[in-house]
This record gives sequence, structure tokens and C-alpha cells, in this order.
Amino acid sequence: MSRNNPLGYLTAQIDQWRAAGSYFRLRELQTACEPVSRIDGREVINLASNNYLGLANHPNLVKAAVEATEKYGAGSGAVRTISGTMSLHLELERRIAAFKNVEACVVFQSGFAANAGTVSAILTPDDHIISDALNHASIIDGCRLSKAKIHVFSHKDIGGAEEKLYALRDRPEKKLLITDGVFSMDGDIGPLPALVALAEKYGAIMMIDDAHSSGVLGRNGRGTVDHFGLHGRVDIQVGTLSKAVGVLGGYVCGTRDFIDFLYHRARPFLFSTSHPPAVPASCLAAFDILENEPDRVERLWSNTRRFQSGLRASGLSTGDTETPITPVMVGDTAAAFEYSRRLFEAGVYATGIGYPTVPQGKARVRAIVTSEHTPQQLDRAAELMADVAGRMGICHPMPSQ
Repeated sequence: MSRNNPLGYLTAQIDQWRAAGSYFRLRELQTACEPVSRIDGREVINLASNNYLGLANHPNLVKAAVEATEKYGAGSGAVRTISGTMSLHLELERRIAAFKNVEACVVFQSGFAANAGTVSAILTPDDHIISDALNHASIIDGCRLSKAKIHVFSHKDIGGAEEKLYALRDRPEKKLLITDGVFSMDGDIGPLPALVALAEKYGAIMMIDDAHSSGVLGRNGRGTVDHFGLHGRVDIQVGTLSKAVGVLGGYVCGTRDFIDFLYHRARPFLFSTSHPPAVPASCLAAFDILENEPDRVERLWSNTRRFQSGLRASGLSTGDTETPITPVMVGDTAAAFEYSRRLFEAGVYATGIGYPTVPQGKARVRAIVTSEHTPQQLDRAAELMADVAGRMGICHPMPSQ
């Protein structure tokens, strides 16, 4: 006897996405993550990775991973609080703390886990969160998990943030002011000096997610706190090991007591097996490169300026970006996905992004430059992006010379 599929409603939802032009399938990366990669059997200029500094396949990181695996094995065997804390994990945390100029650091299995686990651990339902409207999904989920009262201010609206804090000025509960350092969809930088000043004025905890500024902004890629000279004034710094560092994981930095508290109460830390030895070992190798090869960061910014200038000269809108994250604004979600598909066929891989990841009417194709793209690759990518956009009527680029 057959029965109805209780998950049939999911198929109906997928059909709606197909009809709306927002359905996608996973593309298969068939080489290392390189400036030109083989994806779905096609050689394309890869502008769809977070591998800002080209470290994901750097020989030093590969060598460190292999040596650690041969010495310590493929896995750690347990969560950190049982027997899964290896010397490599502790060495990496000490290294990151020194790099970020803080007392202590704890590494999580992912940046998402770092954000969600931290916010949910330190607040109660009685407390208050003041959050930028465009904060990352991991921050949003952490806020929800904490069950604290959430007060959202318009994107980068200092006056709006102060209005929320002022209304809570006489409340005894804890207040957390939280923002991305660099916003992942638009590539703009958070107004951190003003927000830090507000946190100090109203006695709020200041938390910054530096995922997309780690390895990108600040001295040798130390992030937005260093970029703005805010050392000692930010209570919680979150970063990632999965983007510019080129490996996997997230980390949280702060005082020794704060990190000890997370050891005891951050649920992703408590209930997830620790990284295999290859991960901290290759991350340590990455920090060696960050500290000893500042030219990588300089090259990243030089490439960014070149690529974005080329797009703008062709009449494409790159929105409000201030970083290597380069959105090409389209508007309609179906058009953005179609633009991405046609770019792939032309030899450029850049991701279409639409609602609900970004607001309705603000769909875009997002490209991310790395330090390892050659000028010729970036020029060619910009040319193809302008040509395809022009043929689709997304913009009216200047004719190619």
C-alpha cells in the first residue's frame, strides 16, 4: 500500500523556485581552488571563492597538513572538552591571539558556529541585542538562539543604533551591539569607530564579525579592529580560517575569562568533534605567510582596484563596495541567476545572489578578487562581464576597443 509523501510540499517549493528563476544546482569544482579552475568540466576564471590570498592550495599549507596527518592521524577522536584538544589546537589559538593583539582565542569548527555559539552563550532571554540589518545569517541565528530581545537598526545607521541604545539606557539587562566588519553581500565596511564609541557611551558589549576582513584589512590582514586602530576597545572579535587563511574554521577573540566561559557554555564547541590535525597545522602555516608576505595583501588590493575600475568604466554598477567583494548590481533575481549562468558559459564563474539572501530588487552577481589573479585574467573577466551584461540589457556598457 502506497502512502502520500509527507515531504511533498518541498517539491512544490522547489517548483516555485524554478518558475521564479531562482533555483540553482551545485557546481562541481574539479581542481584546486585557483584563479582559473575546472568547474563542471569547463575551464573558467574563478571569481566565486573566498580564497582572497590564494592560500587554499599553497604548498606550505599542503605540506603542513600532510606532515600533521602522518604524525597525529586523520582525526582527533573527540570533542575539545574530552580528549580532542591537541597541542596543535592550542598552538593555533595562541598564535591567533598574538596576531590579533588580545588575551585569548578559541577556535570553532566554522565561522557560522563561532558566531551562533558565542551570541547564544553569553546572553539570556532578558538581555538585548542591537544588530545591523544586514548582519550575516550566523549572527542572526545566534541572536535568535539566545532568545534575547533583538533591536535591528538600518544598515550602517549610527543614529538608528544610538536611538535603540538610548531607549535601553536605564535597563539593567546586558546589551550587545553587533556588526559585521565587512558585509559579505555588498563589500562595504562597517562604521566601527562610531559604533565602538556608542558601545562605550551606553555600556554595551561590542562584538565584530571580521570574517571578510581577516587577511584583507589591517596590518598583514589583522582585520577591521587594526584597520581602525580600535585595539582594546572591542570586547569580542570573530574571524574565520575558511576564507583568506584558506583552510577551515572560525575563531573568537577576547579576554581570558571570556574565552574560558565559551569553553564551558558555547554549544558548538562543547558538542562537536575538534578539527583534524591537518586543519590547525595548515592554519599555522597560513599565519606564517600572513606575517611574512605582506605583498600578498598589497597585490589583493591592487587587483581589486584594477578589476572594479574596469567594470565601472564599462557602465556596470558595483554598488557600495569598499573591498575585494564586488557585486554587479542587477535588480531582478531571475535576471541575476541568468546573468551568472551566461557568464559561466562565457568563461567566468561569479555567483548569482537574490532574495532572500539580499532584499527584493537588489539581486546581483557577486565576484571576489584574489591576490593570485593575473591582470590579464581580471581584464578578460571584466570584459566578458560587460559584454554579457550589455547583451542582456542589464546595462549599457561602453563599446570594447
